[in-house]
Amino acid sequence: MVLDEAVRAPDRIYVEGRWTSSSDGSEFEVRDPSDASVIASVANATTADALACVDSAHLAGAAWAKRAPRERAEILRRAFELMTQQSERIATLIVKENGKPLADARSETAYAAEFFRWYSEEAVRNEGTVAISPSGANRILVIHQPVGVCVLVTPWNFPAAMATRKIGPALAAGCTVILKPASDTPLTALLMASILEEAGVPPGVVNVLPSNRSGDVVAAMVNDPRVRKLSFTGSTEVGRVLLKLAAGSVVSTSMELGGNAPFLVFADADIDSAVDGAMIAKMRNIGEACTAANRFYVEEAVAEKFAGLLADRMRALKLGPGLDESVQVGPLINEAAREKIDRLLTDAVGRGAGIVTGGGRPDRPGYYFEPTVVEGVVEGSAILQEEIFGPVAPIGTFTTEDEGVAMANDTEFGLVSYLYTGDLKRGLRVAEALEAGMIGLNRGLVSDPAAPFGGVKQSGIGREGGHEGLLDYTESKYIATEW
Repeated sequence: MVLDEAVRAPDRIYVEGRWTSSSDGSEFEVRDPSDASVIASVANATTADALACVDSAHLAGAAWAKRAPRERAEILRRAFELMTQQSERIATLIVKENGKPLADARSETAYAAEFFRWYSEEAVRNEGTVAISPSGANRILVIHQPVGVCVLVTPWNFPAAMATRKIGPALAAGCTVILKPASDTPLTALLMASILEEAGVPPGVVNVLPSNRSGDVVAAMVNDPRVRKLSFTGSTEVGRVLLKLAAGSVVSTSMELGGNAPFLVFADADIDSAVDGAMIAKMRNIGEACTAANRFYVEEAVAEKFAGLLADRMRALKLGPGLDESVQVGPLINEAAREKIDRLLTDAVGRGAGIVTGGGRPDRPGYYFEPTVVEGVVEGSAILQEEIFGPVAPIGTFTTEDEGVAMANDTEFGLVSYLYTGDLKRGLRVAEALEAGMIGLNRGLVSDPAAPFGGVKQSGIGREGGHEGLLDYTESKYIATEW
């Protein structure tokens, strides 16, 4: 099926303010995960198209950097307003190409728009410092200048929010950008380009490069000496490859990589509240999020109660196509995602875990998987070591605080950790001990445009959101002078 006219997005490359076909005329298909039908054919950019985008961004760079901060701010503010006005169209398009339930898509759209509003406010707060050197010999002036042409590579799971979280601070700082969206979900990114164009972004400042030849087109851009920044959100495996690529040109990098979030529940926690938080942390975006709770560790005394209540909640969720407003669980992004969950569950059960609810594939078209709770998961199980990226909650137990913290930290990742306890002193103590860039303390949601988002260990480098997100698109320049 094709998209309705009210929802349809551009399907060409956006470069220098123009919509163009790929240089070799090729296209790739975008499918609806709810039934695997083709909803669009999109221009499949080549390396020549990628370099044309670099040309475009480079030529527009100097003028955009010189624009008054207030002017850049007003354009971003207008983009926020346009996204708000078109929110239902954006949300519907997200559902069609991503599969998430409409409620999740509406939430993402609002969240995505907030990055334009937040960075419209931050654009005028790119402040430097003035100090006297310790010897008194001179003044130390520090200013923050735009880093230059930025390549932004975004994932499929939040096609609007991951685009605006990078575009917003880059434009606010005075940079020009080339957005390379995931080939599973390019339409939302292309719609963002049309909104930014309408908001007044000059030609060349934002370029969008849809392509399923991701490795080749990104390499071509990063190897171009005019590109000075690579910002990537995606798997740690791909992040490692891109870091090696960026090292060749010593390009500034921001990496928001994989997660393996633990969710700790102590016996003194309000268990009903912990289950509420677990449903948010696990089932937001049907678990297809790097911030999703991936491993549940519950103190032994309350583990059975927690598992039973969580299973009741998961069992009650309605599964189906995301555009049905009563649906709470949509399809996974593709068949490979579903096969991965099958593999992880088979391994866990083979090691002695038991499925409390779910665990199967519904007999219907599309890439669906039942909301699942599995208890008695033992350490060493693959499901505790890999990102699940789906509606599956594995539960293990611990007996002491130190044991719980050790289990939570036993991973190469460190994006976000969650914990529930009725003792604030314990909560803050454990929050300090957890090896993660973000902590949800008695809260199942941490994402906020005003807060620095990012991880430690192999979950990434740098921060997005907050004032830190703006500084990630700048270079600090020190000026020594005296008066």
